[in-house]
Amino acid sequence: MRKILLLTKTIFISGVLLAQDQAPNEPGEKGTLQVNGSVDAYYRFNLNHAKSVQQTNNFTSFTNTHNSFELGMASLKASYTKGRAGVVVDLGFGTRAKEFSYNESGVAQAIKQAYITYALTDAVRLSAGKWGTHLGYELLDPQLNRNYSMSYMFSYGPFSHTGLKADFTLGKGFGVMAGVANPTDYLSAPWNKKFIIGQVSKTSENVNVYLNYVGGKDTAGIASNQLGLTASAKISDLFSLGYDGTVKMVKPEDGSSQSWWGSALYVNIDPSEKFGITLRGEYFDDSKGVITNPDGSALLGTSVVQGTLSFNIKPASGLTIIPEFRIDNAKAPVFIKNSGDGTRSTGSFLLAAVYAF
Repeated sequence: MRKILLLTKTIFISGVLLAQDQAPNEPGEKGTLQVNGSVDAYYRFNLNHAKSVQQTNNFTSFTNTHNSFELGMASLKASYTKGRAGVVVDLGFGTRAKEFSYNESGVAQAIKQAYITYALTDAVRLSAGKWGTHLGYELLDPQLNRNYSMSYMFSYGPFSHTGLKADFTLGKGFGVMAGVANPTDYLSAPWNKKFIIGQVSKTSENVNVYLNYVGGKDTAGIASNQLGLTASAKISDLFSLGYDGTVKMVKPEDGSSQSWWGSALYVNIDPSEKFGITLRGEYFDDSKGVITNPDGSALLGTSVVQGTLSFNIKPASGLTIIPEFRIDNAKAPVFIKNSGDGTRSTGSFLLAAVYAF
């Protein structure tokens, strides 16, 4: 009996010493760290050349310049995963990051994304923090888009959400996401009511479809509901298609109801790994003047059709050169000539370089 007690005591003490050796200074098994990033720069020339009135004739994000070489964004993203938990920190510096985090100031403008993840099971993952929106076809990081200039739907849709969400993998390519977040694009919003976000998706090797939702009351007390449908289809190694459609319904406190909507088709042709062509055609309708300037006046107050032809040239690994031609045509004369007169259409040439690692 004494030998059994002595053996038990020895095993217990050894276990305690082993635990002390591993904690707290020894974390045990190491996690996985991934680091990537990008840098992009561009030159844009608007063919109306409205220098006398300082008008760039641009109503979309990130390219509001004329006849100037510009740094788009320098970006660095790190993700660390250990077991079921993980963290993502995604920082950006430059015009794109500043416009993306337009509600913030100082260092907070550099935070594109920062969130914690935890996998409850293999089929359920929780995320808490700030992340890029699930709504829409185009993304903030230029290397993830084939066009360099942005669509109207991207520019006036949500950019980011800060809150808590759960992703459910249902099998056979089906997925569901549901969450609660601050008002759209706000990193901090004390006292404000929260937004509801959601997504239903079906993915496969060649076809992906996402039905998205964002709704709630903003910081001004204006209620909105936005639905979006995004899809992509790979027809062959040479040819693929993308689609983006959305409608946003706004209901101010006076009880009135207004909306804007848009629809875009992306046609992609890839003759080789080093050369690709994308034609984007978009129709955007804000004829009710829902989108406003800071003074409350309508930003567009009309409908716009835009066509963008972009060439993706990849001379080296990680580097993409994008010559781009774009034409915007509006129902009303919202663009400006050099004489100061209004015009319904405008054209632009843009040359961008994007390096991603």
